[in-house]
Amino acid sequence: MASGSEKEGASVNTAAAPLNRLASEKSPYLLQHASNPVDWYPWGEEAFEVARKENRLIFLSVGYSTCHWCHVMERESFQNPDIARIMNTNFVNVKVDREERPDVDKVYMTFVTSLSGGGGWPMSVWLTPELKPIYGGTYYPPNNRYFGRPSFPQLLVSIASQWQEDQDKFKESGGKIMEVLDRTSRLPAPGTEDMPGEEPISRCLVQLTRAYESEYGGFSEAPKFPQPSNFNFLFTYYALNPHLEDAQQGLSMALHTLSMMARGGIHDHVAQGFARYSTDQRWHVPHFEKMLYDQAQLTHSFLDAFIVSGQPRHADVARDILGYVMRDLSHPSGGFYSAEDADSLPTPEAKEKREGAFCVWTWDEVNSLLGAPVNDSHTTTLAEVFCHHYSVVDGGNVDPYQDPHDELKNQNVLMEHCTVEETGQEFCLEEAECAEALARARQILYEARAKRPRPHLDDKMLTAWNGMMITAMARAGAVLGEEKYTQRALEAGNFIKTQLYKDGKLLRAAYASQDSGVSLGSEIEGFVDDYAWMVRACLTLYEATLDTSWVVLAEELQDHQDTLFWDPDGTGYYLNRPGDSSILLRIKEDQDGAEPSANSVSASNLVHLSPLLGRTDMLTKAEAIFKLFADRLNKIPLALPEMTTALLVHRHPPTQIILAGKRSTPSLNKMLEVIHSELIPNKVLLLADETSPGESILYSRHSSLTKYHPKNPEECLVYVCQNFRCCLPVSKPDQLRDTLKSPVSNQ
Repeated sequence: MASGSEKEGASVNTAAAPLNRLASEKSPYLLQHASNPVDWYPWGEEAFEVARKENRLIFLSVGYSTCHWCHVMERESFQNPDIARIMNTNFVNVKVDREERPDVDKVYMTFVTSLSGGGGWPMSVWLTPELKPIYGGTYYPPNNRYFGRPSFPQLLVSIASQWQEDQDKFKESGGKIMEVLDRTSRLPAPGTEDMPGEEPISRCLVQLTRAYESEYGGFSEAPKFPQPSNFNFLFTYYALNPHLEDAQQGLSMALHTLSMMARGGIHDHVAQGFARYSTDQRWHVPHFEKMLYDQAQLTHSFLDAFIVSGQPRHADVARDILGYVMRDLSHPSGGFYSAEDADSLPTPEAKEKREGAFCVWTWDEVNSLLGAPVNDSHTTTLAEVFCHHYSVVDGGNVDPYQDPHDELKNQNVLMEHCTVEETGQEFCLEEAECAEALARARQILYEARAKRPRPHLDDKMLTAWNGMMITAMARAGAVLGEEKYTQRALEAGNFIKTQLYKDGKLLRAAYASQDSGVSLGSEIEGFVDDYAWMVRACLTLYEATLDTSWVVLAEELQDHQDTLFWDPDGTGYYLNRPGDSSILLRIKEDQDGAEPSANSVSASNLVHLSPLLGRTDMLTKAEAIFKLFADRLNKIPLALPEMTTALLVHRHPPTQIILAGKRSTPSLNKMLEVIHSELIPNKVLLLADETSPGESILYSRHSSLTKYHPKNPEECLVYVCQNFRCCLPVSKPDQLRDTLKSPVSNQ
């Protein structure tokens, strides 16, 4: 996110406005611009042909439907008839949803960041008719109100004038720019880098420690992003090295940060879920949009926190996130929606949306809604308890510097400033009484909030993000022992198989239709992240259910991913498949940002798949990825924490856990519950179910499984093996727990 880029506030489109070409698209973002006076084209040959035929520059605008500053630029510029006239006269205007077309976004974001040192959305880029970039940036205002940033109309006129004066110079410049981008985006040739060792792991820990903000947690000052990949690394390092002092220090950093986030305003205390990031150091005032990928990744973080700490509050936060997703981000067919907007109308009669309007409260509103006493024996009102606990004050609790547009004036963003026990003590309430009072107050506010105009819902269902959420749901079902999450994950997994897996290839997205069905729209083929996240989803579904059909699908998808995206000359995975002439660069992502890169996720997948399937070629591919990114891993592993975690797991021998017994027996399920209650990042679960060995892919890859038998049909024996030696089999949950905590599984 660039400063001033990525804030939104979607304007209200008028139904009477004439529609442009975007009206026939499926993307919620493109549809938001369908009534603009700008003569928009979707990305495609029709627009390119017009640009070539009329020898006009292309103005490319890239964003997404819950992007605040995208909405601002639309309202200020794209809905302005005078500005639209300049655009239509001089340019072929193309609008792209970055979530639909990450390949387009990545190419031109690489250009923008190299040009200005930063990027973000909306992204604005001017291209030659041959699609080569000549100038670009992010948000541009309609006038000169920002010092040092030209107005959008001025820029349009200037670029159009220069193009008319010397087109050859522009084309030559665009060609040189692409040559430089192509050269700088290349990674080392195979064989030039050694396999990384311990250095990236120790350095990543040092870099995280240096970046750590000890008062409120997190790994920056402000703004603060959750960065779940950092938690994943810290929890994994601790799980594999629990007796090391630096691992314990890392664990403390992760737990403190997650606790402060859960208490902060970035956490929606009334309707659950987490916003994208906090604008301040204290996790107080968020950017209010909620993204599916954040919910998925943070679910894992809080599950890890629960496992290693034993604190139920972390499990409660995981349930909170999942409850929000199941209620507000779920399609009836099983898919998961992408996001909810930051902005909404403050009242049904309002004409302009405001950021956070759906989520914030005035002092008067809270006191009016919560005027009842806590219970029959206390005169204290719910409002008094609630306002104390959630920092609600008369005049609002948002500092002016956090509210540059006065959208949150006199409003309160709920934030816990003390524990439930401490709030209870303040009002002479038992902790249980106080918890019940706060829960009742939250429910009252939830019902009141439901009557407000809702934020825009991006009901696009992306394969990659669904894979993330399936992984989180399935793991939550296993860790928490709650079947509803496992079943929801299976519904989503089957949704992907039936709706988005066609002729052996994944599609990028499905879209909600008006009759509660789904539409595939233009049937954009999947990108590498779609495959990587669905492979991980299949692995997690297998571990949660021991249904080996998910292993079969994981292998199938991984093989397809290798065929479509692996670079046979330079190793590593490209973002997109070959053959699209409109994509001028095939890029291998080299940073774990809000979403971990596909190369990082794939490296982890391959490390886990190799011992599960008995395929050494997969481990060879994982090591090739580590070598490809060795320079980056050795110097700035903090840029690739997810890949550093995969390397960490790779450097520890797998812990094979063989369950011998029938998959449906209570005894086996109890043993599985124990396994999932421990954090074992390098575990490989193998099911030896002799009632159906012919149906199991595992028997065909591990002939030794035929040797493992329970003593009777209702029993489950578990063997824990590492470094070519196994512990004695155990048949009771307590015995298994002790075995898993022994050095053989943690060395």
